Amino acid sequence: MTAPRRAVPADAEELVRLRKVMLDSITGSDPDVSWQPAAVATLRDRLADPDSTLTAYVVDRPGGGLAACAVGTVEYRLSGPGSPDGACGYVFSVATDRDMRRRGYSRGCLEGLLDWFRERGVRKVDLRTSSEGESLYTSLGFVRTPDPAMRLSL
Repeated sequence: MTAPRRAVPADAEELVRLRKVMLDSITGSDPDVSWQPAAVATLRDRLADPDSTLTAYVVDRPGGGLAACAVGTVEYRLSGPGSPDGACGYVFSVATDRDMRRRGYSRGCLEGLLDWFRERGVRKVDLRTSSEGESLYTSLGFVRTPDPAMRLSL
């Protein structure tokens, strides 16, 4: 397997492309790409900052581009059980191109990301998953929580 590496600002466009791969696999293909330039700019800025609370781990595709990624951020909330300093990791945009799946790439990216969280003292990591990804997360120790997610779009 190609070894995962920490993403750099030059990976931003490919990270956004893989985010669309992930979103399309969950909700169906959406032709709206108006969000992508802002996402690329945000990733370039955040990945360039050595003190950023956001990072990504990636696997390079042979011949160019990326094959897989896992992106995560450290969020700060009010302290509570399991998070005495309020730090909470959040994993999102875990994606592998369809033709590159079943090679351990997402697992490798996630393991790199989880190590990054540990280095920052994060003791709790959350994510949302599709049924397709649940077995990977379970194998890494993630468990379902009793609290259902809700959202308000403003």
